[in-house]
Amino acid sequence: MDNKDFLPLNGTDFIEFYVSNSLQAARYYQSAFGFQPLAYSGLSTGHKSIESYVVQQGKIRLVFSSPLISGTPIGKHIDQHGDGVKVIALMVDNAEKALKETVSRGAEIAHNFESLEDQDGSIHISGIKTYGDTIHLFVDRSNYKGVFMPGFVAWETEYKPSELGLKYVDHMVGNVGWNDMNNWAEFYAKVMGFTQLISFDDKDISTDYTALMSKVMSNNNGRIKFPINEPAEGKKKSQIEEYLNFYEGAGVQHIALATSNIIETVTKLKNRGVEFLHVPNEYYDTVMDRVGEIDEELEPLKDLRILIDRDDEGYLLQIFTKPIGPRPTVFYEIIQRKGAKSFGKGNFKALFEAIELEQSKRGTL
Repeated sequence: MDNKDFLPLNGTDFIEFYVSNSLQAARYYQSAFGFQPLAYSGLSTGHKSIESYVVQQGKIRLVFSSPLISGTPIGKHIDQHGDGVKVIALMVDNAEKALKETVSRGAEIAHNFESLEDQDGSIHISGIKTYGDTIHLFVDRSNYKGVFMPGFVAWETEYKPSELGLKYVDHMVGNVGWNDMNNWAEFYAKVMGFTQLISFDDKDISTDYTALMSKVMSNNNGRIKFPINEPAEGKKKSQIEEYLNFYEGAGVQHIALATSNIIETVTKLKNRGVEFLHVPNEYYDTVMDRVGEIDEELEPLKDLRILIDRDDEGYLLQIFTKPIGPRPTVFYEIIQRKGAKSFGKGNFKALFEAIELEQSKRGTL
């Protein structure tokens, strides 16, 4: 067997956030992003210290967990980082093998192999530590027919705002500290068999004021893509430094959600109160010269402030939300790919300038 296939990953199983109010967070994602209620765990299911709500849209599953008592690991995580991503769960065929393979290559165990069972079957899980306090959980649910996993029941609620066309997790970006990017790129290569798709340095991603460096790591089948960012020297404080300061460490910076109709999806998101970064009019004066012919009319893209970029295989449309919590940390990207496999390198300058505008309003630039 090819050595690169020692850790076959079938996709993102779920993303778990540690938040101070799981019900309100889940309701926000229902209202603003169109996620549907899926599962619940808490006092009524016998869990005395943690309450969790699970929502789903397309292949995207989000879990929001909150402590019910003081002094818990979840509470400490929230106290340090604010609301943030704790678990990136990955679908595997064999959770025990996934743990053995990664630990034998240097990973640190975050969750020993465990079989969770109820009347709907069994789920096998295991997990390893990654950057900051983030962990990767390996999940094998091939023998499970339940709503989410043992310990959860269906979340029955009459409140079900319609979906907005979000399909799957395209990629998830991690921010790490100064000079840490290569270490974590190496971790994903050595421990998980990922390969480097693209690398950006501070000449690619910079403005007059700030810069960053990034490497995009991908698993063998391309279903899991993790860009890793680190700060680079600039005249002022970059968005990565701002994140690291407010998150108080490394962590997930943004989650890119795919849609097949970005104009429709973003229009609905805006109508439901989701706020996006503002791209200046000047961006649209020259963008078509750079990207060439596209299927969409420019005007609606300009009205919504959607960015456009092209690579050798096609083009992509993308837009970024403002941070979704009080700390300027986690945010979302909405992306539609029309053949392009890249990450919008041509948009970095415009995106950075939009972020710097927000940073200057916050007084953190």
